[in-house]
This record gives sequence, C-alpha cells and structure tokens, in this order.
Amino acid sequence: MPANLEVADVLRRHGDAYRRAHAGHLNCIERRVMSAIELCRTAALGGHT
Repeated sequence: MPANLEVADVLRRHGDAYRRAHAGHLNCIERRVMSAIELCRTAALGGHT
C-alpha cells in the first residue's frame, strides 16, 4: 500500500533543514516556491483541498 505523502508534507517536515543545508545554492525564487507549496492547501501544489 503506497503512503499518502505529498510534496507539501515533505517540505513542511524537512524544508527548513533543506534551506539551511543549501543556503548558498537556493535563490529567492526557489525559496518562495518552497514556501508557497508549504502554505498551500490545494491539490495542485501538493496539499489537501
């Protein structure tokens, strides 16, 4: 049975650590996209409707 993980769930759990680990390699747009996915609750961006 596949897990019900979605992109938003992964970013909510590990996004901060990823941003810290890759701080010198993420640009402003990439950080904004990650934040938008974390905050979004629609299926289009990986969240639940």
